[in-house]
Amino acid sequence: MALRMEKQKKPSRQQVYTLLVQIGRKDGDGLPEGATGAALICFASGVDEAEAVRETVAILKQADTAPLDVTGYGTLAEREAQGHDIEPDERALMQRALDENAVIVAQMTPFYGDEAEA
Repeated sequence: MALRMEKQKKPSRQQVYTLLVQIGRKDGDGLPEGATGAALICFASGVDEAEAVRETVAILKQADTAPLDVTGYGTLAEREAQGHDIEPDERALMQRALDENAVIVAQMTPFYGDEAEA
């Protein structure tokens, strides 16, 4: 007879970080015709911002995009402390990223022409 030991679940150290990712063009990236790249707002879970960035870049590369630059805007608490206005739907996506230990692309803004360099 096998005994089953109940594992005590440790409190998760995961937090959700808001990241702005700039991507360039790549075959099969799904960006609109004529776009030179895009900016993505992502909510990514991680034990720290560096892990959230690594996971986000890895997932975006798997999705056939070409991540060029990532800017971190911190956790929900850090953003609130900075006075950011965070809408309920944004909070819901952050919670989903935390619950699913996932990267959520919340917004995509394509670039056309030289505006990406502004």
